[in-house]
Amino acid sequence: MAKKLKKTAKSNPKSLGNGVQASAQQIWQAGIDALAKTQQEGGKVISRLAKEGSSLQKRTRKIAEEKASDLSDGFLTITSSVGKQASDSWEKLEQVIEQTVLRSLTSLGLSTQKELEVLHKRIDSLTKSAVKKTAVKKQVAQKAPAKKAVKKIAVKKIASKPAVKKATAKKTVTRAPAAK
Repeated sequence: MAKKLKKTAKSNPKSLGNGVQASAQQIWQAGIDALAKTQQEGGKVISRLAKEGSSLQKRTRKIAEEKASDLSDGFLTITSSVGKQASDSWEKLEQVIEQTVLRSLTSLGLSTQKELEVLHKRIDSLTKSAVKKTAVKKQVAQKAPAKKAVKKIAVKKIASKPAVKKATAKKTVTRAPAAK
């Protein structure tokens, strides 16, 4: 283009101004066309980029949720196994402590709680049986004086009528063989 302008300038200086003006207008028009195309294409490009970004975001979110779900399941599994191990460890520790305390009490000659409970139950049962025996003795003792009093009265009556009693006793004996 520069060569063309040099040739035109040598041959016709007026046409050089017209040529520069025409060239500037062509450049100006090309810029405006490029701007219009860019605006048209830019809107399309921006909407296409927005759609791609949206789909990319959806895919990324889906992958992230899957990974988070996998991690969550893994954490639940790990935490439950750790919790179970901790619980088992505590139970074992409690058993070791209980056994150590039991050995210490035994070596000192002290009674354990279980032994004391058994002893208390035995004392309770012995107390109940002793209370029952005492109640039975009281009942017998209460009935015995009444029987003794009846016997004493009967003895006094017999003593006052000795002949009658003996006679009735003989009749009963004699009648019995006769009846056979």
